[in-house]
Amino acid sequence: MILFIPRIAITSGEPAGIGPDICVLLAQHDISADITVIGDANLLAQRAQQLGVDVTIQAYEATETSQKHHKNRLKVLHIPTATTVRAGSLNPTNSPYVLNTLTCAIDGCTSGAFDAIVTAPVHKGVINDAGIAFTGHTEFLAEHTQTKNVVMMLVGGQGKNKLRVALATIHLALKDVPNAITKENLETTIRILHTDLIQKFGLANPRILVAGLNPHAGEDGYLGREEIETINPVLNKLREQGMQLIGALPADTLFTPKYLNHADCVLTMYHDQGLPVLKHSSFGGGVNVTLGLPIIRTSVDHGTALDLAGTGNIEIGSMQAALNLAIELVHKSQTKKVNELT
Repeated sequence: MILFIPRIAITSGEPAGIGPDICVLLAQHDISADITVIGDANLLAQRAQQLGVDVTIQAYEATETSQKHHKNRLKVLHIPTATTVRAGSLNPTNSPYVLNTLTCAIDGCTSGAFDAIVTAPVHKGVINDAGIAFTGHTEFLAEHTQTKNVVMMLVGGQGKNKLRVALATIHLALKDVPNAITKENLETTIRILHTDLIQKFGLANPRILVAGLNPHAGEDGYLGREEIETINPVLNKLREQGMQLIGALPADTLFTPKYLNHADCVLTMYHDQGLPVLKHSSFGGGVNVTLGLPIIRTSVDHGTALDLAGTGNIEIGSMQAALNLAIELVHKSQTKKVNELT
């Protein structure tokens, strides 16, 4: 029997941030996958030297047989930065480079060269400063895989404390959220979430808690009517089709053991309704997962931390968690494919 070894592409993120640091520090650990970092090989070597890390940079070969990662080696698919990088100092000139690494990883997954993508953090502001409209990884991945609708979900914690939080809207100003929560959009989001919890996470009949939009889930309409007019009708429709949906629930009491102990995932209506809870419980070990894509993508749960770049004063727990989840999802996908053939 041939041992299946997942091939994971890791994009190194904003070059002035901690993305390159994370990549070289990751190389010191045992990893049960064949990892390839997509980024500037010279930058990674320079950052390793700056951190005092002994890592051998190895050029990526597309024809190479998949093999588990060797400690203290880093296989790199070289994409050069546009200009010299100084740790902690953003430069819009290098913004196209950041997007080039992402495009390369996406192309590698769609062509079958890689089984999944794990992304280090990027800096949205400097990309926009370069004149490139960019709202985030999630939207960029959707556009470049021609995926009409995607869902952002974060995963954190272990065992009984594991928490999955998905978002009905992603990177929107708070004032724009109510208009974005339509019956059509919410139904699409829940269908994607439900499908991927089954197909990618292996949950046979997932139980999903759904938060209301307003305080106290609208208080019977006195604090807003979105629950009555939009959210609850969608939930009732999908319940009739067999989905286990609980809500709409007040967000301030939803994240308690009474509810979480009997749920597989929480769907919140907007970014800062759900993610502060998850990040409070598992910051530095959380994982961002993009649902609805034709490829597997996970990411760290933190930003570029420019002030820490090149200092060595960082933790790589979130990257390790993102990588481990990507490996797990690839194995589940592979098992599913094998079962379908037998």
